[in-house]
Amino acid sequence: MTAGEAIARANGELAKRALVARVNGRLVDLAHRPEEGSVVEPVLIGTPEALEVYRHSTAHLLAAAVLELFPGTLLGIGPATEEGFFYDFFRPERFTPEDLPRIEAKMRELIERDIPYERIEIPKEEALRFFAQAGDHLKCELITDKGGDIVSCYKLGDHMIDFCTGPHIPSTGYIKAFKLLSLAGAYWRGDERGPQMQRIYGTSFFTEEELEAFLRRREEAERRDHRKLGRELDLFSIQEEYGPGLIFWHPKGGIIRKEIEDFLKEELLRRGYGLVYTPHIAQYRLWEQSGHTEFYRESMYAPMRIDEVEYQLKPMNCPFHIGIYASRPRSYRELPMRLAEFGTVYRYERSGVLHGLLRVRGFTQDDAHIFCTPEMLKQEIVGCLDLARLVYRTFGFQYKVELSVRDPRDPSKYMGGDERWSWAERTLAEALEQMALTYTVIEGEAAFYGPKIDIKVVDAIGRDWQLGTIQLDFNLPERFDLKYIGEDNRPHRPVMIHRAILGSLERFFGILIEHYGGAFPLWLAPVQAIVLPITDKQNEYARAVQERLCRAGLRVEADLRGEKIGAKIRHAQLQKIPFMLVVGAREVETGTVSVRERTRGDIGAVSVEAFLERALHLIRTRAIELETTSPQPDEHHPTPMGA
Repeated sequence: MTAGEAIARANGELAKRALVARVNGRLVDLAHRPEEGSVVEPVLIGTPEALEVYRHSTAHLLAAAVLELFPGTLLGIGPATEEGFFYDFFRPERFTPEDLPRIEAKMRELIERDIPYERIEIPKEEALRFFAQAGDHLKCELITDKGGDIVSCYKLGDHMIDFCTGPHIPSTGYIKAFKLLSLAGAYWRGDERGPQMQRIYGTSFFTEEELEAFLRRREEAERRDHRKLGRELDLFSIQEEYGPGLIFWHPKGGIIRKEIEDFLKEELLRRGYGLVYTPHIAQYRLWEQSGHTEFYRESMYAPMRIDEVEYQLKPMNCPFHIGIYASRPRSYRELPMRLAEFGTVYRYERSGVLHGLLRVRGFTQDDAHIFCTPEMLKQEIVGCLDLARLVYRTFGFQYKVELSVRDPRDPSKYMGGDERWSWAERTLAEALEQMALTYTVIEGEAAFYGPKIDIKVVDAIGRDWQLGTIQLDFNLPERFDLKYIGEDNRPHRPVMIHRAILGSLERFFGILIEHYGGAFPLWLAPVQAIVLPITDKQNEYARAVQERLCRAGLRVEADLRGEKIGAKIRHAQLQKIPFMLVVGAREVETGTVSVRERTRGDIGAVSVEAFLERALHLIRTRAIELETTSPQPDEHHPTPMGA
C-alpha cells in the first residue's frame, strides 16, 4: 500500500487535499510504500510544508521545459525559496527575457499532459555512470559529494532526470498557478571560482488569486526598492571602484542615520547603558580565544601583519566589550553592566549575495552586551524586550517573536548541561510572558552557546524582516574566564546577553526606505520643509521664512529657481519632502505660508509660527503620519512673522 492509498483508506476527503505524506516524521511522495506499522500523515494543500514541495516541483517543471526547448542544457540546482523557486542552468547561449514566455508556454503544455514525477533509486556508482555518459559533470560532482550508497533521482517526461532527494507532488497537473519572474547570473554552488550559471527565478501558488496578490506585492516592492530610491533621493551609494559591499552615506542619508542614532542613544542612556567605543582591529589571537576563527573563519577577512604581530579586522564587537568588563575586578554591586556601541564590523560576503544595503561587507551594529547575575537575568531580558517594543513602535512596525531552544533529540550539540539550559529557556519564556508577548517556540534553532529570542518586524507591504535578537551566551564567559565577586565574597561566572535591536544600521536603513517608500516621517526626513516662492518677487520673503524655521531647528530649503510653481511642487513631491510652503504676494502681505502636505496636497494658509509649532510637535513626538496634527487654516488674522 502506498502512503497515498493509506491516507485515502483512512479519510477520503483528506486524501483529495494531500500533496505529499509524512511517514514516521519524514516527508515522502504519496507513491512511497511505507513499512508495516509506520505512522502515515497527510501534508495538505495550504500548509507551508506542502507549499515548499509544490514550489520545488514547479522548479522541476521549469527544468523539464528548458530541456525540451534548449537541448544540451545542463541542470544545476532548483530549490524552493521563501517567495518561490529558482533553477540554475549551464549553457553557452544566454537566456533572454523573451525566452521566459516561451518557457512558460512549454510549462503549461507539460501541466496539461499531467506528467507524473517518478522517483528512481539506483546505486551511487550506477548514477555516476549515467550522468557521466550524459556529459553532466555538474550532477556527477553533486552525487559524489552528497549522494549515499543509494541515490534518488526524479524523472519528469522524456527529457529530464535529475538527482534529487524529493519529495514531489504526484504529477504536473497539480500545479495551478505559476509565473517566471526574472533572469540572473549565479556561480555553481556559490563558488566564484566555479562555472558561471544562468538562474531563472519563478514563483507558484495553489490558486491564481494568491499568485495575483503576490505579483501586486512584488510590483509594490519594486516601486519601493531601496536601491532605486537611494539614488533618486540621494541617500547613499555603492561605488565599485572603492569596493563592492561598502556603503557611502550621503548627507541626506547621514541626517537620517544621525536621527536614528540620537534616538537610540538617548533611550539607552535613560535605561542605564554605558556608551562605549572600541577599535576596528585587534590581535588575531583574540579571535582564536573567542572562537571566531573556529566558527566564523569564512566570514572573516585575512589577517594583517603589523610589527611582526597578526591583527584582524573585527567581525563582531563582543570580545571588545568583554575586554572592558575584564579590565578590572568586578563586584556584584556593579551589575548589571550594560555596554552599548554603534560598532562597525567587517565580514566577507561573496559578491553574488551582496544586495544594496541589505547584504554588505562593512556595517555598523547597534550592539550591546549585558553582564549580570543569574538572579538578574529575567528582568534584563524584560528590559531588552521593552526597548525593542518602543523602538519598533516608534518606527511604525508590527513585529513577531520567536524563542529558539535546543533540539531535544540532540543535546550533545549544545554547550552546558541540561539543568542550565532548562533554566535559561524557562527564564526567557517567563520574560516573554511577563511582557504579554505572543511567541513561537522554534526547536533546534538555538545557538550552541545558548537559547535566544529573535524578533521579526512586518513592513508596510507585509514582508517579514529579521531584526532584533536577544541571545544568552554560556561560551564566551567561560573562554575569557569572566568573574564577579558575589555577596559570599567568592568568584562567580556572570551571565552574558548579546542584544541588538536594529541589527545593522545599513540593513535597517534599507528596510526603512522600503517600509516608508522613501516618504519618511517628519522627524526622520532629511528635508522637512521647502519654501516655494511663486515668483522671484517673493524670494526675499522665502529666504526669511527659511531662516526663521532653520533657527528653530527644522531642516528647511528654499527653491529660488526661476521655474513655474507647478514645476517646483512636482520636484518637491518627487523628493518626498513632507511640507511644501508656497508663498506668493498674499502670503508676503499677511505674513503666512500656504501649506501643502506630501500626501493631502493644499491644506490652507497659516502663520509661520503656527506651522512651526505644529511641525515641532510632530518632531518631538516622532509622529509617523503628518495628518495627525497637521496645520489647520487660521480663523483669525495671523501674527506677522517678524512680530
